[in-house]
Parts: sequence; structure tokens; C-alpha cells
Amino acid sequence: MAYESPSAFRVLHALRIKGFAKVSDIAEIASVSPDEAEAMLRALVDQEFGQFREARGLWQLNAAGRDHHIAELAADVANVDLASIAGAYHEFLQLNETFKALCADWQLREGAPNDHSDKAHDDRVINSLVALDKAAQPVLAAMAAVVGRLAGYLPRLERSLQRLVDGETNMFTGVMCGSYHDVWMELHEDLILSQGIDRAAEGSF
Repeated sequence: MAYESPSAFRVLHALRIKGFAKVSDIAEIASVSPDEAEAMLRALVDQEFGQFREARGLWQLNAAGRDHHIAELAADVANVDLASIAGAYHEFLQLNETFKALCADWQLREGAPNDHSDKAHDDRVINSLVALDKAAQPVLAAMAAVVGRLAGYLPRLERSLQRLVDGETNMFTGVMCGSYHDVWMELHEDLILSQGIDRAAEGSF
């Protein structure tokens, strides 16, 4: 049975993963409504764990908030057997290497920036991403069967991929737009934080 993290922790964790974010982004990652997300974010600010940059509509944890997250994360993952996802995580890392290569293929064509004028090239890379996503879904589902909050990444990846297939080229490697790359990187950061992995020591980026 998957452990379901409390919504307040999911909001805190989402903000830690994003670094800084709008309410809508936090709500999507934490699987709560925007109103719920905003109320919980305001509570973090009231507790002096974060700040709201009104000019840009961005929320961010401060140093005390990051320390608070460490304690809350430890309490959250104490409810699951992290060793049971180690095998699936190893598979994820292998898929991550393929994903990084696909991102490079998407951004470059014959050594130059890809201007997306070669439809055959783009179609080949998109088809490869579709195949990678198909391979990744059961791996992610296996981890989500243990850590329930991971389940939210599956439909988000599917939505980004569908938008890419439908012609939105920024949905592959675009930054801060909900692209497949955005969601994949958030998932990877979540897995690293949850397992207490040193990203540099692991050498996975």
C-alpha cells in the first residue's frame, strides 16, 4: 500500500523542489487546489519559513524553511521502505542517461542549434521520447506504489508529451513551462531528496 504524504508536506516539498514558484506550479506538483496551495504557502510565510515575492508572484523557502523541510522530509519518508524502490530507481537512472541523450539530439542537429526546420529529425527524436516514456511509466508506477506522492508525475509527463506530439516544440526541453524536461527534472530531484542521495556523488544530472 502506497504511503500518502499529508497535503501540507506535499506543498512544502514542492516548494523545496522548485526553489521558487507560482501558486499554480506548487498546486500541480502537490496535487492540491490553488486555493489550498496558497493557504499552506501563506502559513509557511507566517511561520517565517518562506517569503512571497509579490512583484513576480513567486514563493520561496528561506534558510529556516529549508531546515524545516529536512526535518519534515525525514518524518515523511520514515513511513516508507525506501530500500524497496532501489531497483526501480536504478532503472530510472539508466532511463535518465537515455533522456539526456535525447535532449541533446533535440537541441542540436548536425552540431548546430536545432531550428526545428527538419521535421524528419524532430519526428525521430519525438518518437524516441515516446518510447522512453513508455518504458518509464511502469518504473515510475513501481516507485509510486511505495511513495504515493510520486504518482502525480505520471500524468504530468503524459500531458507534456502529448503537447509535444501535438506540435508544441517547447514541451520537450523548454524551461519553466511545464515541459517534459521540467517535469522529469522535478521527479529526479524528488527521488534524490527522498532517498537522501548526494547528486554530485551519484554523478547524475
